[in-house]
Amino acid sequence: MLRGKNILIGITGGIAAYKSAHLVREFIKAGANVKCIQTPASKNFITPLTLATLSKNEVFSEFTTDEENPRWNDHVTLGLWADLFIIAPATANTLAKMSQGICDNLLMATYLSAKCPIYFAPAMDLDMYKHPSTAESLQKLQSFGNTIILPESGELASGLVGLGRMAEPENIFNFIIADLNEKLPLKHHSVLITAGPTYEAIDPVRFIGNRSSGKMGVELALNLANKGAEVNLILGPSLISVSHNNIVVSNVESAKEMYSTAMGFFKNSTIVIAAAAVADYTPKVVSAQKIKKELATPVIELIKTKDILAEMGAQKTSQFLVGFALETHNEIKNAKSKLQSKNLDLIVLNSLNDKGACFQSNTNKITILTKSNKKLSFELKSKQDVAEDIVNTILTKINA
Repeated sequence: MLRGKNILIGITGGIAAYKSAHLVREFIKAGANVKCIQTPASKNFITPLTLATLSKNEVFSEFTTDEENPRWNDHVTLGLWADLFIIAPATANTLAKMSQGICDNLLMATYLSAKCPIYFAPAMDLDMYKHPSTAESLQKLQSFGNTIILPESGELASGLVGLGRMAEPENIFNFIIADLNEKLPLKHHSVLITAGPTYEAIDPVRFIGNRSSGKMGVELALNLANKGAEVNLILGPSLISVSHNNIVVSNVESAKEMYSTAMGFFKNSTIVIAAAAVADYTPKVVSAQKIKKELATPVIELIKTKDILAEMGAQKTSQFLVGFALETHNEIKNAKSKLQSKNLDLIVLNSLNDKGACFQSNTNKITILTKSNKKLSFELKSKQDVAEDIVNTILTKINA
């Protein structure tokens, strides 16, 4: 979830600042990019060198460097860089400044510029935490949309025992993960995706197939899983491996196997995306032995496979159903016909006439047609970005 995300950690001047090193490590281990901002007072408790070593990034504290040629540390750029901003520890002094908009250091300037979700973990002595002014600061900050990570009870620096101790780094990390998970847009959705080709056996060696790699369907599965969905991915023969806690992969080979597996998941799915390139025909008779070349040229009689998408459209109740159309001519007309005849909510059109949008490529160019006759056209993009466009379109429709 946090791999590749930009995490900004603000450290203020309290004894709990030493725990910030452990917090940085938690995010680094999760694959995030971490930068730290310290208030001048926090350097009395933890050195910038420690945080720079752990984060593998320069630590920011002042608006300008102390070098002969001073450089401005741009708080606006730092705020825009961050996907998440965590202030831990957040002292009573800093909480008051945050709630009042008092901007007297780089951390406060960055806080006031940030547009990302902001978490803060209070840390102070028992009576300070209970003081009405602190309570007022906490209430204001939460009303601004900031999220509090409540302090824990325990032994405090003063020797008192009670509430005010900053939450342990692993607890802060786990709280943020749980909070982000709960806020994911597809948290309570079960998604079914078919992807890849099918292979229709002629004999134990030979088959009828197509050039689909399954890349588009896999990128869709990953995107949906990252948005919180529980994904059942029905994957035809493919060299692509998928690993994600929210994705269960069912590997199949033939259209018949894909049909039976997909229909087993269909009823309990809220979103269904049929991205597989399912064979339209399969041999009527499959030879039990390898057909020898020395024999007379075989005649292979073909029969139609079950139309998985049409069957889903016929059985659809509340599912949001998405199909794909790969066309070579009359693209829009043929896609619209498929959209209507198979009872789809939207269809993703690919044209083999578009350079870079063919099977096995890492790019795609799509047009999305909706049931309400809207047409959305997109430029050539990576399949990862195309998946984002498709999923965002689905989100717009199901939340309308």
